[in-house]
Amino acid sequence: MKQSNSPKYRAESDSMGERQIPDQAYYGIQTLRAIENFPISCIKPLPTYIDACILIKKATAIVNGELACIPPEVGQAIVQATDEVLKGKFRDQFVVDIYQAGAGTSHHMNINEVLANRALEILGDEKGNYKRVSPNDHVNYGQSTNDVIPTAIRIGGLLALSHTLHPALESAIETLKSKAIEFQNVIKSGRTHLQDAVPVRLGENFSAWAQILSEHHDRIYSASGDLMVLGLGGSAVGTGLNTHPQYRARVVRVLSELTSLPLQTAPHLMAAMQSMAPFVNVSGALRNLAQDLVKISHDLRLMDSGPKTGLKEIQLPPVQPGSSIMPGKYNPVMAEMMSMVCFQVMGYDSAIALAAQAGQLELNVMMPLIAYNLIHSIEILGNAVASLSKRSIKGILVKQERCLAYAEGSLALVTALNKHIGYLNAAAVAKESLETGKSLRQIVLDKGLMTDEELSKVLNLEKMSQILNLS
Repeated sequence: MKQSNSPKYRAESDSMGERQIPDQAYYGIQTLRAIENFPISCIKPLPTYIDACILIKKATAIVNGELACIPPEVGQAIVQATDEVLKGKFRDQFVVDIYQAGAGTSHHMNINEVLANRALEILGDEKGNYKRVSPNDHVNYGQSTNDVIPTAIRIGGLLALSHTLHPALESAIETLKSKAIEFQNVIKSGRTHLQDAVPVRLGENFSAWAQILSEHHDRIYSASGDLMVLGLGGSAVGTGLNTHPQYRARVVRVLSELTSLPLQTAPHLMAAMQSMAPFVNVSGALRNLAQDLVKISHDLRLMDSGPKTGLKEIQLPPVQPGSSIMPGKYNPVMAEMMSMVCFQVMGYDSAIALAAQAGQLELNVMMPLIAYNLIHSIEILGNAVASLSKRSIKGILVKQERCLAYAEGSLALVTALNKHIGYLNAAAVAKESLETGKSLRQIVLDKGLMTDEELSKVLNLEKMSQILNLS
């Protein structure tokens, strides 16, 4: 007899009826309905968001088991299942599209079903026997999508910041500071309005960028403090219905231990459920950072423009061929990538703002969009900053002679003559230099406006390019 290779199924039922679930699947009937209902983007939940949800389920299983709200052996099996997922198992079972049922119920039930079915296996039972371990009555005891999902967004955001963006920013800041020291004695022409300006030090450009990123790091860190305040324990509408009196405080304490984060319970659970302000605040800080990163990326591209017909004051490291048709061409691809990521983050921020104001009464149903956009923004910004720093900024070389030539040839040097010959005379000198090609020095000497010794002191590029020390 030939052995049949046809897939096996198990029957599961919910309030809407019965369906056949592939027996190898750890998700259940509610997840299956979501798969059928939301074939939208083919984008699945971010791993960091899954981690956040699983950590919450681990904390709730521990506390509900300790409080005898669920059988101890069931609680232990759920905890073991969460540990397995956190180690990377069963990740292919979290399958609901990010554009889904409002508030995130579909994703939440996907989490509950996977953990319930794995807990059943751990207990030696069959998947789908929800009388023994129920996605709703055990894994989700004392919880609701409405308090779990906003908590998961908070935890996911904090995890993404600590694992991705903060380390990337800190490393980039140190790289920029190192370049600032390396290039401190390189004099170049300043530019305002993309026109010649008085000379600056290339090192100070990099020092300024390091300061800008440092200030953004602090702003984002400050904004992330809002994510530490959790509404977990509010259950359906923020009243704590169906929760043990000790659950609220204990679950936040356990979650703090699991995440090593100083989490605290919200002073008003209903407020924590309704307002998306913490996410808007963090997203706004990310957008602010993205805007300056675009500016820095564009500066790098301008300074590297050429090699023959642009500024070419610096050389960004070539990392790949730049053209499918022009041989020998290299492009500033890392800076280009950085700008594109930043534009995406700005778009995500706009979508978060729209979603945040779209709540009604006791709930904001747009949380799945906020969850994906916020965590993804953090992670792509962090990855992009890390790549730009490592593969571009760290290896920048300077074209020192070219920088100096631009600085010496800039008409803006006439600015230093203002207090010696007056603004109008200085403007006339600049105009004549531009029309005749004569140097500023020669015209001033020809007109007898200053002596050669006086000019040498005033047009000292080393002194002109130093930042004044006012301390």
